[in-house]
Amino acid sequence: MSSLFSKKNKEVFSAPLGMNNPVTVQVLGICSALAVTAKLEPAIVMGLSVTVITAFSNVIISLLRKTVPNRIRIIVQLVVVAALVTIVSEILKAFAYDVSVQLSVYIGLIITNCILMGRLEAFAMANGPWESFLDGIGNGLGYAKILIIVAFFRELFGSGAVLGFQIIPSSVYEAGYLNNGLMLMPPMALIIVACIIWYQRSKHKELQDK
Repeated sequence: MSSLFSKKNKEVFSAPLGMNNPVTVQVLGICSALAVTAKLEPAIVMGLSVTVITAFSNVIISLLRKTVPNRIRIIVQLVVVAALVTIVSEILKAFAYDVSVQLSVYIGLIITNCILMGRLEAFAMANGPWESFLDGIGNGLGYAKILIIVAFFRELFGSGAVLGFQIIPSSVYEAGYLNNGLMLMPPMALIIVACIIWYQRSKHKELQDK
C-alpha cells in the first residue's frame, strides 16, 4: 500500500496541479480554455470530462504499451481516446443535455486535446497503470483548475452571477455599475490565462526559464 502512495507517485499526481500545470506551464489546452469558459458550469463539466478521459486512457494505453507495435501506437491511442470521448459524450447527452449543447463540438475535440495525447506519449507509454492513472488525474485536474478559475471571473464580471446565483448585489447596479460584456468574449479568457501565468511565474522564479 505504501508503494502506491510513494513520494514519487505523490509528485506525479501533484506536479500538474502547480509547478508543472499543463495550461500555465506547459501551455497546452489553451484553445478549449478560451472556448468553454464564458460560464462556470460548462467549464466544470469540460474539466471533469477531460480528467476522466485522460485518467482512463492513460491506464488503458499503459496496459497495452508492450503489446502495441510502435508503428501503429498513435492510431491505437486515438481509437482508445475516441471510444472514451464517445462514452462521455453520450453520458452528458443523457444526464446533462443543456451543458452538452453548450459544449457543442468541444467534447468531440477532446480526441485531439494536446494535453491528453501528450500524456499518453510522454508518460503512459513508459509507466505502469497506477502511475499512469495518477498522472492522468493530476493533469486533468490541473487543466480543470485553470478552466474553473477563468470561468469564475468571466461569468462573475460578465453577468454578475455565478452558477445562476447573483453575486454582485442590486445596489451596485443601482449605483451605476454595468456588466462587462468584454469578459464574455474569447480574448478575455486569453488575458486571464496570461495573468495566471504571470502570477505563477513571478511567484516561482524557477519557472521563468521554462
